[in-house]
Amino acid sequence: MDLTRIRALREDNDKTQQEIADLICIKQTTYSKYELGRVAIPIDALMTLADFYGVSLDYLAGRSDEKGK
Repeated sequence: MDLTRIRALREDNDKTQQEIADLICIKQTTYSKYELGRVAIPIDALMTLADFYGVSLDYLAGRSDEKGK
């Protein structure tokens, strides 16, 4: 799964990795691994990110170019 959009969304919203890690209750280092594609992101974390950014899971996963839900 290509999740390069989670970094772009975070940066577009002027958030740090630490802030997003706190949102999904993980360590910053783990979140960094998510952005780098080194660790798979659990679905519950993806759903939290999609809700936070107001985008669909398909958009996060790169399956759609439409941000809306």
